This record gives sequence, structure tokens and C-alpha cells, in this order.
Amino acid sequence: MIVPVIMAGGSGTRLWPMSRALFPKQLIDLYNSHTMLQNTLLRLEGIPGLGAPLVICNEAHRFMTAEQLRQIHTDAGAIILEPVGRNTAPAIALAALTAAGEGSQSGDDDPVLLVLPADHVIEDQAAFQKVVSQGYALAAKGLMVTFGIVPGSPETGYGYIQKGRIMDEASGACRIERFVEKPDMKTARAYLESGEFCWNSGMFMFKVSAITEEMKRLAPDMMRGCKEAVSKGNMDLDFFRVDRDAFEKITGDSIDYAVMEKTDKGVVIPLDAGWNDLGSFDALWQAGRKDTLGNVTQGDILTHNVKDTYIHAENRMVAAVGLEKFVIVETKDAVLVSPRDKVQDVKKIVGQLKEKKREEAVTHAKVYRPWGDYETIDLAPRYQVKRITVKPGAKLSLQKHYHRAEHWTVVSGTAIVIKGEEEILLQENESIYIPLGYMHRLENRGRIPLELIEVQSGSYLGEDDIVRFEDVYGRKEN
Repeated sequence: MIVPVIMAGGSGTRLWPMSRALFPKQLIDLYNSHTMLQNTLLRLEGIPGLGAPLVICNEAHRFMTAEQLRQIHTDAGAIILEPVGRNTAPAIALAALTAAGEGSQSGDDDPVLLVLPADHVIEDQAAFQKVVSQGYALAAKGLMVTFGIVPGSPETGYGYIQKGRIMDEASGACRIERFVEKPDMKTARAYLESGEFCWNSGMFMFKVSAITEEMKRLAPDMMRGCKEAVSKGNMDLDFFRVDRDAFEKITGDSIDYAVMEKTDKGVVIPLDAGWNDLGSFDALWQAGRKDTLGNVTQGDILTHNVKDTYIHAENRMVAAVGLEKFVIVETKDAVLVSPRDKVQDVKKIVGQLKEKKREEAVTHAKVYRPWGDYETIDLAPRYQVKRITVKPGAKLSLQKHYHRAEHWTVVSGTAIVIKGEEEILLQENESIYIPLGYMHRLENRGRIPLELIEVQSGSYLGEDDIVRFEDVYGRKEN
């Protein structure tokens, strides 16, 4: 059995303002109608012997992750929640320990793990699945397989893998000679001309027993910490929470540094399938569909004398004149303008936003919740206006606020409102006032989304002014 392990963590810094800390790129539809996470799962369809995927994500993203799996009718073997980021090696250890337990229940106590980052583009699905099949044959023998991307240009933004002795003529599989860090341009050109190097993709295949044994040997403290975090973990609705205290003590490291660079079982298989990791806006430009002047545009765009530029508009018309090799990204609450060769520095802007404790580093104007979403329309010192959408069958927590009152007006659908001891039915164009300190709940028992306008008023309007008494999503009182 092959168990996919989908690495769906991310901090949302490199593609800001499209991605944010609470809405990272793997949860965004960057290049087609599906999100990056969904595309990662969909390209596995048709692989023989495929088990239910294990998805590893930040606990703050758990409900969006679960909802995106539901949208493509995928049942996860487990959604494992990381309380903090500790890089790829601990995450893979958590997956291996979980797969060992799940595998024994399904009759296979030593499945092969297929580890995939959730933010890659792979255009040739058939070529990808063929390489996975070739990788399985080697991983089943106890080897540690990674897929090396056949380079098409001298790139300085990727790490490289040097191929050693060839092991299999059909697949081109080679022993791993060495991993090398991101090179300068001169070195990257030499790597490309030699034909001995591949880009490091971050995709792997190995048996559960192989990765756990190598981690016990090469990173014993990390493995002990992960075992403790799993053994002390617990199920929370459809999610598995590892123990926070145990996991926070682990020293983070990548699987490359912790294992793959040190093991004598490493094998690299070349992969040529139209791969891109979309790690920057320049990568989005490279992967996008270009017009006759080399521009990639999305949204309401007008240009004059603009070449080789990436423009993304979500809410307004964007006009550009006399630009070449630029990036322009417009969202409801932020606009980014940068030369394409400087977009890696966008993380410095995110750093400034964090220092100033600005919400634009964390979330969009539209905020997603397990019950639906809300969007801030207007905000002033003593009032705030929001547009709220509640999914059919969903309901908010039973709650109250100490510092604000709320006025709700239904614009579409039907609402059930708990106000103190009352249960009230609200239809379109009807409204209700929730005084400060009143226990209340909003629920949609209908078959269409419930949309309403909320006007908050009071001395403090922060999202942390909430006391939850009941919550079907297991969220704790703030």
C-alpha cells in the first residue's frame, strides 16, 4: 500500500498579499479552479494500491483543510495538527508513526509513504504517476527515494542533488552523491551543463520502517520527541492533535539535513513532468499563461506598453503603463508593487507588518471560519460593519460579548437566532438587536447560504471579545 503524506504547512509570507498566515498559498487557487492542496490530491487519482492520505497542517488551518478535502470528496486517513512549525523531518516522523498505527489496522503494518508538499504544480500527471510507480519498486526494497527535477535552466532558487552511480536504466534511478545548497548563477550554469544534477523537489518515497529506523539512528532525540507527541496526542473531532508540550521541545530540521544527506540508502529518480513549486510571484509568472507581450494577468486589467509582467487584481480594475518585468498584486486590503527580480524580499514587508502588529500579515479582509466566513466592510473606533455568510446546516457558537452589541439584518436565506432564552426566526429583510452581555447564537437550518449584515458597536471590537459556552467545532473559550 502507498500512503500519501501531504505536507500542508506554510506561513503565507512569500506570496503576500495573496497569501496570509491564516490563509497560506496551499489553500489558494493559484493556477486553476482547484487549490494547491486539492491539486496535490487529485493528481494521485488512478495510482494502484493508494491508501487514504495523511494530511499534516497547522492547527489554525484545520477547518479550511478539512473543507477543501470535502469539496473534492476525499476522506483523509488522518488530519494531523502541528501546534508549531518544526520543519519537514518532525512532520514526516509524525506521519510515519501515524501510518504505522493506521496501517496495522488495514492489514499493512509497513506501507510505503509518498511524501508530497501541497504547493507544487505538476503539469504532466501521467509522467508523475509513472515515476511514483518506479519509486515504489525501489522504496519497497527499503531504499529512501527522492524525485529530482530535471533542470531546464540554471536556477539559483533551488537546492540541487548530484546523481551518483546509476541503479536502474529504465527509470534512471541513481544513488545520491550529495545534496548541495542553492548555488550562485555561475555554479548553477555549471550544474546544468554537467547533466549530473537535479533540482531538489522535496518529494520522497520510503517504507515506514525505513524512515523510522533511519530517524532513530540519525536523529534519535527528534524521533523520541515525536513518539512522545503522538502517544500523548488525542483526537479532536476529525483531527489528531499531537501533544503541544512534547512537540514544542523538538528541535526542528528538514528531512534533507536530518536524514537524506546522511543515509547510505538514498536514491534519486529524475522527474520531468512540468514541475514548479510556485514559491514566488516570479514563479507564478513563469508558470502562467502569457499574452503576446509576455504578461500574465488575472482580473480586471488594463495595460499600455507593459511587458513580461505579472498582474493580479481581485476587487478593482488595475491599470499599468510603461512597466517591464514587474509584479502588481491587488487585494481588498493591500496592494503590492515590485520588480520581478526583487519579489523574494516581500517577506521583509511581512516582517514589518508583524512588528507593527497589523492584521494584514495574518488574515484577509474576508476571514474563513468552520461555519462560513465574514468580511469587514467598514471599521471605525466605535463601530464595525461585516458581511457574514453561514453555510447550510452550520451554526456559530453559543456566546456573549462583554464590550460590544450587535445588530443583524438578514439579506438572503433564513436565520435561527438564540437570544437569551428566546429562539427567533428571521427571514429576508428582518433584523434583530443583540445587547451587550446577552447570550446568543446564529444558525442556518436552511438549504441555501445565509447572508446577513452585522453592525457591531461598543468600546472594543476585537475578535477576542468572546466567551463561548457551546461550540460544535471544539473551539475553546478565548
